[in-house]
Amino acid sequence: MEPIREEVVLNGPSEDDRNYAMLLHLSQLAGYLIPFAGLIVPLVMWLVKRDTNPYIDANGKVVFNWIISAFIYGVVSVILMFILIGFAMAFALAICHVVFAIIGAIRAKDGIVQDYPLTIKFFKI
Repeated sequence: MEPIREEVVLNGPSEDDRNYAMLLHLSQLAGYLIPFAGLIVPLVMWLVKRDTNPYIDANGKVVFNWIISAFIYGVVSVILMFILIGFAMAFALAICHVVFAIIGAIRAKDGIVQDYPLTIKFFKI
């Protein structure tokens, strides 16, 4: 007789939750089209669902940890532009911003909450 195996089925985020989280990550890129939209759009999206959905709340914390970190890195880049290295840092920051948002969106679509690299943890997940 074979031993009985118990399988634990975890209820992951729904398809709608994963799509919403994906758009939350991608909404940061709106700032490249409209000034401050990359801050306002994800903030509104996160505030609307953070109290009712822990998956959206966790992804919103990841996004805002990065937004705050990127702002700090941007200020440092502007200061360092006086000795020319800041230009390279600002360019690298812009590339990281796009790449991290896309990777975060892909991971959110897969149902995974993943911190962005180089992020300072202001909100605990």
